Amino acid sequence: QVQLVESGGGLVQAGGSLRLSCAASGRSFSDSGMGWFRQAPGKERESVATINWSGDWTNYADSVKGRFTITRDNSKNTVYLQMESLKPEDTAVYICAARQWGSSSFNPRDYLYWGQGTQVTVSS
Repeated sequence: QVQLVESGGGLVQAGGSLRLSCAASGRSFSDSGMGWFRQAPGKERESVATINWSGDWTNYADSVKGRFTITRDNSKNTVYLQMESLKPEDTAVYICAARQWGSSSFNPRDYLYWGQGTQVTVSS
């Protein structure tokens, strides 16, 4: 059974940092594009950051560019999201996803596997 399990969320003050992890099991995702998405209450799911299979191509939402960094360790079947200078508007459930293909995509519809998410709350 394929599973994506996120961890690392929590409560942090504005200006703080968090590092999210997404551990995959059930199959290798070393040849898959991966992405982080987020959803706040009452809002649509938003693309945050994506990375291709090898990790040498990344893309970020304008709202997080320069503050968030997506990386991956294919030997551990894990993707990370380092979040710096967090703002209250970053508060959301952060969800990782995997594609069937190696390229990354900002379109959530291009992702086949989804985790359950981890809550990130940034207080002002």
